[in-house]
Amino acid sequence: MKSLKSGWLLRVTPLLAVALFVAGCGSKGIVRTPAKLVDIAHPQVQPRQLWSRSIGNGSGGNYPAFRIAAEQDAVYVGAEDGDVAAYNPKTGGTIWRTDTHARLISGPTVNGDAVLLGTLDAQVIALNRADGKRLWKSDTSSEVMAPPVSDGRVVVVRSVDGRIFGLNASSGKRIWSFDRDEPSLTLRGQSAPLFEGGNVLVGLDNGDVISLNSQDGKLAWEQNLSVATGRTQLDRLVDIDADLLSSSVGVFVVSYGGDIALLDPTSGQPRWKRRVKSYNSMALSGDGRTLYVTDDDGYVWALDTTTGAQVWKQEVLKYRRLSPPVWFDGFIVVGDYDGYLHWLEPSDGKIVGRTRLSSDPIIAPPVVANGLLYVMDSDGDLAAYKKGAPAG
Repeated sequence: MKSLKSGWLLRVTPLLAVALFVAGCGSKGIVRTPAKLVDIAHPQVQPRQLWSRSIGNGSGGNYPAFRIAAEQDAVYVGAEDGDVAAYNPKTGGTIWRTDTHARLISGPTVNGDAVLLGTLDAQVIALNRADGKRLWKSDTSSEVMAPPVSDGRVVVVRSVDGRIFGLNASSGKRIWSFDRDEPSLTLRGQSAPLFEGGNVLVGLDNGDVISLNSQDGKLAWEQNLSVATGRTQLDRLVDIDADLLSSSVGVFVVSYGGDIALLDPTSGQPRWKRRVKSYNSMALSGDGRTLYVTDDDGYVWALDTTTGAQVWKQEVLKYRRLSPPVWFDGFIVVGDYDGYLHWLEPSDGKIVGRTRLSSDPIIAPPVVANGLLYVMDSDGDLAAYKKGAPAG
């Protein structure tokens, strides 16, 4: 079994072995056999790989996977063994590569002149965007599993013990901290904080969303999305591990507890709510009218952004442990556990194109920038794609 294919849970307890098995095989111990891929008779898309590179040891067998920070000047990626690199976004040529001598686990994210990363050893590292040299390093209280984010003044950092920190973006000095107790068992992963106006929104492992003042960390509001139910600890997991998604109509949030909602960013009140279970981040259509999400069973959902009504649900990729979706050049693209990328027609979810990056899982969200699609697997293989025209 390939790394990162079956385990999502965090706590190292006697329950972990059982938890890992259940997460990979189904909540009731039933084997979840991935759907077999069916040849596409008349592809509308023939994806073309422009370049590929490899960064360190990728996620090093850890979950979550590293993100891709794709900007106009460079594509930034990191690896668990400490390597961080900046590549030319059009050609893949190396701009710089550095060894941080740290056990990295999250990021990178880019803001201003800084590239931010989190470590397994309770640290946040800021590198110079131009050359990869270290700007500063700051200690936290435990693993920094969620990507650090910044608005240029404050860097907001989450650690797995439930604490949230606000750091000075220039120096890394701690400005404030906020604390919430963590459940005894959670999914291994955390959503990135989201800056929204003067506040920062955070989805928690207890199923709550909170809004903190970004300058002093004071609580503005707290809203419960999912309530823990069920007889076992596994049944009661309600983590919000998917990144919150800001839009013109509000903030979208989805939980492993089985709820997806559109929240008012000023009050936290739901504008609509429906049942979808996911640990994956979401994507919007080009016109912002449709929300796409991949759920725990490998279904791809399309929902109306204003009402939450189902537009369609694609089930042919069932149990293929899909990546978050991304909107690219008029299509939805998702990766899977076996390194495939699938192009879906936005009107009905039909699969209209496919390519393969590698045989390793694609877990990190694919990223669109510079007119290209950037994808990285769990082993650190990074590639850039164009949509391509149908054959013939």
